This record gives sequence, C-alpha cells and structure tokens, in this order.
Amino acid sequence: MRFYFLCFFFLYFPLQSAFAAPLSIFVSIFPQKYFVEQIGQSQVRVSVMVGAGQSPATYEPTPQQMAQLNHASLYFRIGVPFERVWMQRLQQNVPQLPVVDLREGIDLHPLPNHQHQEKHGHDKPSRSSLDPHIWLHPLNAIIMAKTIRDQLSHIDPVNQSLYQQRYQHLEKNLLQLHEVLKKQLMPFAKQRFLVFHPSWGYFAKAYGLEQLAIEHEGKSPGARALVQLITQAKQEAIKVIFVQPQFSQQQAQRIADAIAGQVIAIDPLAENYPENLRRAADAFVVALSP
Repeated sequence: MRFYFLCFFFLYFPLQSAFAAPLSIFVSIFPQKYFVEQIGQSQVRVSVMVGAGQSPATYEPTPQQMAQLNHASLYFRIGVPFERVWMQRLQQNVPQLPVVDLREGIDLHPLPNHQHQEKHGHDKPSRSSLDPHIWLHPLNAIIMAKTIRDQLSHIDPVNQSLYQQRYQHLEKNLLQLHEVLKKQLMPFAKQRFLVFHPSWGYFAKAYGLEQLAIEHEGKSPGARALVQLITQAKQEAIKVIFVQPQFSQQQAQRIADAIAGQVIAIDPLAENYPENLRRAADAFVVALSP
C-alpha cells in the first residue's frame, strides 16, 4: 500500500505542476515580455500594456486591461513615462497585485538635459527625470532577468529550478550578445550619433558612443537651439538622424534636409531583443562609418 501511495505522490504532483494554469504576468513594454517569456516559458502568460506602435509617453491603459489586472499574478514596471501617472491609479484599483520595479539594482542615468544641469551645479535629478531606457544595455538586461527569476520563483516555488536554468541560459546569451556588439562598435568609440528622442543613452554608454538628442523631456528644441544643433551636426559630419517609429518623423526630416542627411528608424521597443540590438548596431555602424 505504501508503495502505491508513493508512486501516486511522485506521479501526480509533477503532472499537477505541468498542467497548472500559467501565471498571468503584466509588463509595460515588449522588451520586458521577451525577458519574462525567456525565463517563464510555458509557466507564464505575458500581457503588454503599451501595444505595438504606441508610445509609452502618451499611452493610457484601456478599461479591458484594467479589468484583466484583477486576475494578474504580478506586474513588472520599468520606469517608462505612462507609469508615472497610471501606476498609482493601478495600485489603488488593484491593491492585491504585487508590483516589482525592474530598475532596482541598476545604475540609472539622467536624461541629457538633466546631465547638463548637474554640470552647472543644479539639483540632483528626480527619479522621474532619469533615463528609463535601461533595457538597451545587455548587462542591465541581465540584472532585470535576475529580478524576474527571483520573483517568479517566489510566487511559483515548485518551478524554481526551471526558472534558474532558463535564467542561466538567458544570461549566457546576453553576455555573448554584449561581447559581439562591443567588438562590432569598438572602432567607433567616442563618436557621436544624432537621435530625435533620447532613447539610446544606455546603449551608447555600453559601447563607448555618445548620443546627441534633439528632443528634451518630450519637447522639440527652440529656433536658437535648433540652429546650434544643425551647425554642430555639420561640423561633425553627422549625416543620419535616428528616430523611433512611435514618433512623428516630420521635424527629424526637416533637420536631415538641413544637414543633407537621412532619417533612419530604429525601435527601442521591439520585442525580439537580441535581433533588435544587432539591427541597431548595424545601423550605427553604417551611420558612423566614414
């Protein structure tokens, strides 16, 4: 009898785990979805708040999403602009939902204009004025992946060993990606590139580049600043302006015309993280090559 009981125990509980409903995980943007799915795989079902083609700066959650959050197991936030307004409302509406900040443990950098203020002795920037695009540095992605692994293990300890194995595989791939990009971009160290929206600061720091941003805090430059920027671009022979697909490209195109350059779209919000960073690196190589 004891033998049959043990057989039932060891057969039933793994099957119970295998057929358990996946954890409902919410994230703000698509790159987070990639990281959570790499670690959670069939144990998670990931929903993204900011949909394809939408901007995290102007996004507002839908009533359907707010209702679905009542059944979620976990929310991973990351610091994108819509969270500043909506995260407090979300937690008031769904107080039982655990919210985990993937910025924890990451060295956050100020946006370009706040960096300028610091150099002139002004106050230290608030958390809301820090650059939220942390995921574009692969080593930051590894820190986020650790947090995801730990949180999934906390709410689903039965599958802790699976989450650890998948994290290790993801970490290995991200380290390899970082080394490939570092080698590819090393010949262009200290060179500047021009972007409309300042999305690529962490990527630039990772590979020794410097980002020049046209937009600051969501605002286009004034006439005087625009003239200075065009003059600088001409002096440094910058011929490419990088833009995000989620933003209007009209002003970027006017600036490109003024410097006899071109506009190229690269998407920091694309879901396939490794492929997207490789594509971005290729675009930077083309733009920075003489």
